[in-house]
Amino acid sequence: MKKPVITVASGKGGTGKTTVASCLAISAGQPVQFLDCDVEEPNASIFLKPEFTSTKPVSLEVPDIDYNKCSFCGKCADICMYNALAVAGDQILTFPELCHSCGGCWVLCPEKAITPVPREIGIIESGPAQKNIEFWQGKLHVGAPTTPPVINAVKNEAVKEHLTILDAPPGTSCPVVETLEGTDFALLVTEPTLMGRNDLDLAVQLARKLNIPCGVIINRSEEQYDIIEKYCKENSVPVLMKIPQDREIARVYARGTAPVETVPHLKEDFKNMLEYIERVTVFERNSSN
Repeated sequence: MKKPVITVASGKGGTGKTTVASCLAISAGQPVQFLDCDVEEPNASIFLKPEFTSTKPVSLEVPDIDYNKCSFCGKCADICMYNALAVAGDQILTFPELCHSCGGCWVLCPEKAITPVPREIGIIESGPAQKNIEFWQGKLHVGAPTTPPVINAVKNEAVKEHLTILDAPPGTSCPVVETLEGTDFALLVTEPTLMGRNDLDLAVQLARKLNIPCGVIINRSEEQYDIIEKYCKENSVPVLMKIPQDREIARVYARGTAPVETVPHLKEDFKNMLEYIERVTVFERNSSN
């Protein structure tokens, strides 16, 4: 049976998304592929402590000008919405750090004077981690223009035989959409605040727009603040788990240890939640066939 692909996401940063993703992987009790797709600031390795054994480059194609063919007509600069090319007399100025590799310049050049060449924008690192976890992470180079190619390269490393957990970037912008594409379930991490509710709503809308079933974990939950549970009830979103506001959990987290390692009942809660998600994804898969 195909194992589910679960993306752990949040509408904002600081909700505990990476902590939840790491705890889920450790608690799974089965082989797991963990993909850290927060390529601008990957940090799941703090909790899962992989031993990196492989590194691969990730490249974008950028324009290279053949001056023997170029007529300096300026069409390449006109088509580039990112201002990665400019015509200055008998020179074409290229700014690779701005190029998004759309291909418009080399496709539309009437003289066929532009050739795409690779430019490295990031890397993928991989290796074994604890608890039968195979770990991948992407790292975007400083100044690189776009994250989705690195995220996509990380996702391409996954195979279908194992449970796959993706740690998404925060927010609901293009990098998160790229991470969520092809996901079976979106596990949305939030906190019981007005900002948490607002950004959770954005994340729920995004998951529904992509037709991905979702559920919510409330981190740092306090019983007297039911703002998230009220939102979930009104919008028919299941609350799958609540992690309490607890000093011991905070202390363990500050040491770079996943809370499930030292708070026994949390591991069972995460395992039960995973079983629920697996049932939901099987049902969704059967319903679509």
